[in-house]
Formats: sequence, structure tokens, C-alpha cells
Amino acid sequence: MTLGKDKIQFLHTPTPLTRLDRISEDLGIDLWLKRDDLTDFGTGGNKLRKLEYFIKDALDQGATMLLTVGGAQTNHGRLTAAVAAKFGLKSAIVAVDPYPGEISANLLLDGIMDCHVYLVKDEGDSPLDTAVARVTAEWEAKGEKVYYIPMGGSNELGALGYYDCAVELAKQCQEMGLSDPHVISTVGSMGTYIGLATAIANENLPLRLTGIGILPYRDIRRSAAKYYERVKTAYSLTAELGPEDFDATSDYDYGAYNNPVEDVRDSIYYMGRMEGIILDPCYTGKTFNAIRKMVAEGRIPQGETVIMLHTGGIPGIYTKHHRIEMEKELMDHIHII
Repeated sequence: MTLGKDKIQFLHTPTPLTRLDRISEDLGIDLWLKRDDLTDFGTGGNKLRKLEYFIKDALDQGATMLLTVGGAQTNHGRLTAAVAAKFGLKSAIVAVDPYPGEISANLLLDGIMDCHVYLVKDEGDSPLDTAVARVTAEWEAKGEKVYYIPMGGSNELGALGYYDCAVELAKQCQEMGLSDPHVISTVGSMGTYIGLATAIANENLPLRLTGIGILPYRDIRRSAAKYYERVKTAYSLTAELGPEDFDATSDYDYGAYNNPVEDVRDSIYYMGRMEGIILDPCYTGKTFNAIRKMVAEGRIPQGETVIMLHTGGIPGIYTKHHRIEMEKELMDHIHII
């Protein structure tokens, strides 16, 4: 399903849908992972589904460079750099963030893929917009044609990547005999969640969707409804959805974006020690931590079939502020003999 928009399919899909046997037994639910962390290129992650659409649009417009925005350690930026490299384009990221004191995690991977990262001081009005205009002008003066991709790839075009994923997932569930599955997705810049919700509503897919906010939203459901209206208008969709139709919660965001949280680290250790699967501290760690809490609180009933979307983001483990906390907690695992 492309809703009238074309993409260049460079991913090997469908991505695996894997049951977590040990955790399922421990939590008393039937827990599965949709492994979008295993997508190709740049160590993988959910943004690549969106980038299949963006790269087609960029090449159709004759672009020679991809430019996007995010934090200094943006996962979307890393994957934009990967896709640019694959298709022979230049790439750049603009971030309103201070230099983190080291080139590690996504910043290291960005450099390996020849992506230029511009760190901008948070001064004056609209520092990001000003910086994007400046960087665009700089590269266009060098003869490049710059194609801009918004934060997280989260606009009407980017949402199509997870429209496709929802259709793919529903087919997998049918083939595997999973009935009434409860899909749980991270909500950050919201494009992944809205793509899923849009397909579920307009394709009448037998999936229930919950979004876990990992950053503070003033009103997460109203924000979702506004985003959906843009997508609905862009593609002349028929399903009518208001704020009350979106199951999304801000109850587990811990008050900030990408903040070190002990509960989240505990959930990362639990997943690693029970299933050998790595989560990241910003996105998937918070989402899985929310699932554990929702089970404990009875918001997810015993025996329910739950599918968590693993969106990737593994390099976040290696960012300085998260790594330092983990090093303190894991020192007793190092033995010198």
C-alpha cells in the first residue's frame, strides 16, 4: 500500500516477528517483538521504512544531498546518513545541542558514513530553522541540491513507512495464528505511531494499538489527532479519528526526553538477561519498561498477546550520560584474574 506515493524498496522485509518465551512465562503474557531493529543499513532501525519514501522523492527531485535535523545523537540522522551513502548522496545533520565531549555512538557512526553534523547553540529565535537555512545555502553554493527531511522523518510522507509496516504485521499475525494482538509502539516524533494507526483505521486491520510517549507531550492524543488529520487530507482517507480514538499515554515518559532513568535501565538489563536482546535507554527501553509496569498495574491483563515494536536505537547505549550510569551499575561484572 503506497496511497499514491512510490518508494524505493531497499529493505529485506518482512522483519521477524519473534516470541519472547522466557519473558512471556515470567510476566504471564504472550509477548512478541516486531524486529525493526534488524532492518538493513546503518545498524538498523525504524526510520529506514520512512526513508524508502524520502529517498525516492529526493532522487525524483534531482537531489544530491540529504539534510535532516535532530539531537546530536539522533538515530534518524544516522539512518539518513546510511541511506545517503547507499545511494551515493552527501548528507548532513543539524542539531541544536552542545558538543557532548566525545565522538561516540551515533556521532561516531555519522562520521564513518561521511555525514557532516552541525551542532548549534540554542540562542535567539528559531535557532534550528536559521541553522538549516545556513547549512542549505552553504552546500548549495558548492553545487549540491539539498533535500530536507524533517525531524524523525515524521511528516505525511514518512508516515507511509509504518502504514506499510502495519499491513505487513497484520499479515504475519494471521499467518502465525495470533488473534486480537495488542501492538505497543514508542511515540517520539510520532510518525511511526501515526503510520500504524492510519493503516489500522483505514485498512480495517485486526490490530489494537497503544502508543508509549517517551518525551513530554502537553496532550499526546490531541497531537496524534492533528497529525492524523494532515495525513488524512494528504491522501484523501476516509476514516474519521479524533483524540478519543488514539490510545496513547504519557504516563511513562519520566518527565524528559532521553534522560537516564533507573527503572528503564533495570528493564534493559531484564531484557538482556532473559532474552539476549538489547534495548536502548531513550526509546525501546522506556517502552518495554512501560509494558512491565502496565502488566503489574493490570492495564495489560494476564494472557494477552502483546507485540512490541523494536525500533532500534542501540547506539544510544554508548552515549556518555547513559554509559556512565551503566558502568557504575555493572562494574561487579568485571573480574580481573
